[in-house]
Amino acid sequence: METLITDLNTDQSTDARLKSLLAELTLEEKVRLLTGRDFWTTWPLEKIGLRRMLFSDGPTGVRGEVWDEREPSMNFPSAAAISSSWDPAIADRLGAASAVEARRKGVDVVLGPTINLHRSPLGGRHFEAFSEDPVLTAELAAAYVTGVQRNGVGATPKHYIANDSETDRFTVDVKVADRPLRELYLLAFEKAIVESKAWLVMSAYNSINGTTATENELLETPLNSEWGFDGVVISDWTAVRSVESASASQDLAMPGPDGPWGEALVVAVKSGQVAEAAIDRKVFRILQLAARVGALEGFEAVAAEPVDREDPIAFAREASAAGTVMVKNDGVLPLAPAAARTVAVIGHNARYARTQGGGSATVVPEKIVTPLDGIRDAFGADNVSYSVGAVVQEGIAELPLEQLTNPTTGTPGVRVRFLDSNGNELFAEDRRSTALVWFGGDAPISASSLVQFHTIYTPDETGPVRLGFSTVGHGRIFVDGVLAREATIEATGTDLGAAFLAPPSASVEVQATAGVPLEVRIELDTHDREGALSNALAITIGVEADDADPDSLIRDAVEAARAADVAVVVVGTNSRVESEGYDRTSLELPGLQDRLVHAVAAANPRTIVVVNSGSPVLLPWRNEVAAILIGYFGGQEFGHALTDILTGATEPGGRLPTTWPATQEDVPVINVTPAPDGTLTYDEGIHIGYRAWLKAGTEPAYEFGYGLGYTTWTLDGVDAPVTAAPGAVVPLTVTLANTGTRLGKNVVQIYAEKPGSAVDRPIRWLVASIPVWAGPGETATAILNVPTRLLAYWDNGWTYEPGDYTLRIGTSVTELPLETVLTLTDVSEEGAA
Repeated sequence: METLITDLNTDQSTDARLKSLLAELTLEEKVRLLTGRDFWTTWPLEKIGLRRMLFSDGPTGVRGEVWDEREPSMNFPSAAAISSSWDPAIADRLGAASAVEARRKGVDVVLGPTINLHRSPLGGRHFEAFSEDPVLTAELAAAYVTGVQRNGVGATPKHYIANDSETDRFTVDVKVADRPLRELYLLAFEKAIVESKAWLVMSAYNSINGTTATENELLETPLNSEWGFDGVVISDWTAVRSVESASASQDLAMPGPDGPWGEALVVAVKSGQVAEAAIDRKVFRILQLAARVGALEGFEAVAAEPVDREDPIAFAREASAAGTVMVKNDGVLPLAPAAARTVAVIGHNARYARTQGGGSATVVPEKIVTPLDGIRDAFGADNVSYSVGAVVQEGIAELPLEQLTNPTTGTPGVRVRFLDSNGNELFAEDRRSTALVWFGGDAPISASSLVQFHTIYTPDETGPVRLGFSTVGHGRIFVDGVLAREATIEATGTDLGAAFLAPPSASVEVQATAGVPLEVRIELDTHDREGALSNALAITIGVEADDADPDSLIRDAVEAARAADVAVVVVGTNSRVESEGYDRTSLELPGLQDRLVHAVAAANPRTIVVVNSGSPVLLPWRNEVAAILIGYFGGQEFGHALTDILTGATEPGGRLPTTWPATQEDVPVINVTPAPDGTLTYDEGIHIGYRAWLKAGTEPAYEFGYGLGYTTWTLDGVDAPVTAAPGAVVPLTVTLANTGTRLGKNVVQIYAEKPGSAVDRPIRWLVASIPVWAGPGETATAILNVPTRLLAYWDNGWTYEPGDYTLRIGTSVTELPLETVLTLTDVSEEGAA
């Protein structure tokens, strides 16, 4: 035990005190601490003053212990939007704001950031991760971790490692060679560990080169032995699958109370199968985490209260604008008031915006400002028309709270009752939403036989509606006391997360009259639930979209566009397209949205398109419209941030962190589907993202690093050293000028090239970037530090190739007007760092 523990990077007195507490514990007590107590918490141990620690999903918002609209959370912009700012200061502020949210909810550890790479644009969870580039990802992830932990909350970089797609994520074996593993996938994690000192890391579901992540040697090397990680390796939920994994550098198995460790691990230690020293190291790290977050008596927390606070709503608005990328503007933006007296807002996502992606990262905000809300606020409701244009929704959408009356309380909402097999009420609660999730909390799901949802629904339109529910299991729909539909809904696929959070639906057509209440009761059988989610429940009650006459929807939108000065079309994805648990099969926008944009653009040459997706989609009409803004999943202030940009109140501050293709066939690295033997081979090696595009020689729709602003710039010069030694950090001073008439932002990017290299290299690769603001006519100086480590390649250690490297400086991976040559001095190899 001593040998394993003395290497940990802790204060010596704290180290000794933690060892003393560890020595007080029995083997059974120690093993118990290594598995969660329930979905979200660890075991307390009163005899050493250890309280429980609470974990919460939180890459871009902190949900807390319960998934409950009565305890709302801030919904910040998605990681893809944050990364589009190219601004570590924004990521740091997101981390700090997330920690403030965590402290408000009693959360000790935020399960984020998600920093897997955008290897293929089909990856279903890329909205939750930063970029296709490891250096940009590493910078932003490290900044986020620093912000979270400065405010006394643990951050958890995830998912370690090579969990870059969702298909068969529990079982896939990712085959990846050492060079790409080190130069891409591990590099994205390294800075958050080495420099920001993350307190936790989450191990992934998948295997890497034949060994599951929770048992993989990569948890020790490089994580512990090279990077000096002294924190807790927490598993992704249910990722620990064997007693043998306790011999690996996996520290905490979640969730609890059941799992593969427990009593079986006690027996394994007593039999000598697992060394007790391995158990001691894990427990020590868990106690150390508890000391850092203030969960262990007698130890001073890193921050008793948050030390860095700001208005979270104002920050959410600023961050959304900072990450919005303008990829086209023929001069229509910003909108002059005289030129936009009437605005036609078009699109399903304009009214029902996606502010976040689906899956475990979901939070429940108190209020969402949609694009339609924001545009009405900015231009006046009387000057703004709305047309849906094309239906994007798939499945059930929740019922609006203002149309619901709880039959028990008479207040807005739903009465939910959990009943036993005799019809006796075990538990009841009054909810303010019909999209409900129980994932932890007090509801006795496993003990109940039936859950009943009861509300009075008052439609606001006359005509047929398809009333239904989305869940897994057997349920019934009663309308005005009459059984209208009974159905059994089976999960699709094998992914638990997708089955739980994005299940199929059942519905029935009901005739509705505006203003006439309907009594709606949904009953769901729960007596036969089993497996990992037996004490969890998710259901959405509501209506399916009416897409019976798509041609008329487009005609109405075209007429509205023709009658307006400006048309703003909001297109995007839905929860069946981008979510945890499954990958995309197509990069096309769902439904008839492309047809809609073609038609609107033909009717009004001043058509602005806002893209409400978390990752790249195809834009076949991009040459027909006047302007395109990529707003991603912009968080709860999405609508206000959008109108700040439309009106010119702020700059569209984003640059693309991921290449956007013109066609799906052009994408050089796209496969996310494992072979029949369960393997997914990264046979592209070090060439992903823009590196692969450059190698293929194919032109995308919009390249990595690209984005426009409301002013013009010149890059005027670069001053840099001529030579550098391996391991040095090289400062480059770049001079640029804002030649326009208003304040603006640019992102200076530096790419390295090594012509004639002795090894396979990308044509060029990112080594540094910095956002720069300047006023009209102002000259700015930016200093960018280039670590020569980023010029090295991996060959059983970081290997430096001496000679000349061209450093190209510009504003995207292809717009690089400046260059300088750096000569790396002759040192053949540096040990692994």
